[in-house]
Amino acid sequence: MSNCKRDSASTCGWFMALLLSALLAGCGGGGGGSATPDSGTAVVPGAAGTPGAAATDPTVASSNPSNNATNVPTSTSSPAVTGTLVTATFTQAMDPATINSAVAGALLTFTLKETIAGTNVPGTVAMNAANTIATFTPTAAALLPNTKYTATVTTAAKNAGGTAMPSPVSWSFTTAAAASTGQSSPNIGTASTYGVFASAAAVTLAANSVVNGDVGLNPADACNNCVIGTTIIGGVIHNGDAQAIQAQTDFNAAYVDASTRATSACPVSGDLSAAQAACVGYSPSTPGPTYGPGLYRTATAITLSGTMTLDAGGNPDAVFIFQTDTAITTGSNSVVVLANGAKAKNVWWIAGSAATLGVSSTFKGTIIANGAAITVLNGTGGIGGVPTLVEGRLFSHAAAVGVAEFATVTVPQ
Repeated sequence: MSNCKRDSASTCGWFMALLLSALLAGCGGGGGGSATPDSGTAVVPGAAGTPGAAATDPTVASSNPSNNATNVPTSTSSPAVTGTLVTATFTQAMDPATINSAVAGALLTFTLKETIAGTNVPGTVAMNAANTIATFTPTAAALLPNTKYTATVTTAAKNAGGTAMPSPVSWSFTTAAAASTGQSSPNIGTASTYGVFASAAAVTLAANSVVNGDVGLNPADACNNCVIGTTIIGGVIHNGDAQAIQAQTDFNAAYVDASTRATSACPVSGDLSAAQAACVGYSPSTPGPTYGPGLYRTATAITLSGTMTLDAGGNPDAVFIFQTDTAITTGSNSVVVLANGAKAKNVWWIAGSAATLGVSSTFKGTIIANGAAITVLNGTGGIGGVPTLVEGRLFSHAAAVGVAEFATVTVPQ
């Protein structure tokens, strides 16, 4: 700094500007995430609209595919096959008139481009009922394999009150090396916050059981031990109220969607911890078999007596759907393992009748049981005991849900 004093004012100013720019480059800015080179934006999902955002400014909180996801399928079955769906989830309800992809005379609000070539991907954009999720559906039947894409939501997007996003939000993903069709998660709408939901019968939560999430019943019925003896963390009980009615409608619609999908179905049968060599995406492993993303279907009961692994192959948005026309039953100490980016929120178990989870088992994913009860058997208590752990949701369309003692159900994130 003493040298700066002896130099001319212009030289000093130049030096300080250079120093400041170097410091900013080294620090990576103020928490807005890494820049996307092709778009010039410096914001990725999860950054709260920096720079200059107020707490009330809308922004994109998350996306699918996730930022920097790899091995993304080139097409999606939803249930119709189309190019991979791209979604943006906002922090607030948005004005749907400001969320578009290609409207004559309007600014392009939600776009998808090939990152390197800069070529725009034609498509359409639709909002969900709550106006919080925008879905970009490509016009083409599939995206290109082994290609990087960048999605952008611009500052033309406004919330319901007319406040625009203060900064654009961009995220990128790379498709798989070969053309492939993946599944999209069924849309459970407002039911996403529920750990347990019973229809036409009681919810029974035993003493020493835990639900991390909301509990729902409709029609209103008994919630046994839901207050005394049971710990409900971060959730509330909706017993036949408007919220429960809507949640039930939403997960029932999700069941209809998921149970009728047949594209790329895999004919599993019997015990998932046994050989399923006919399945695409299956491979033997130790201590149990591995299943890749996709749709696995059987008309007979699904059972699990040991360990099975769900391998996302590096794609954190990979979806796994297991369908059966009858029941799902897991044995004592059975385990579902998530590997290589697989997430419980993207695992779905669709049962035509009942579901029973075994003593001290570890289970991942959301169960929607159409015609019978869901039962979570107890964990073993005391010193050295093994609890029963469910990272997922338990939805019964027409019967009760029971969670025994030393069992925990946690809504997946």
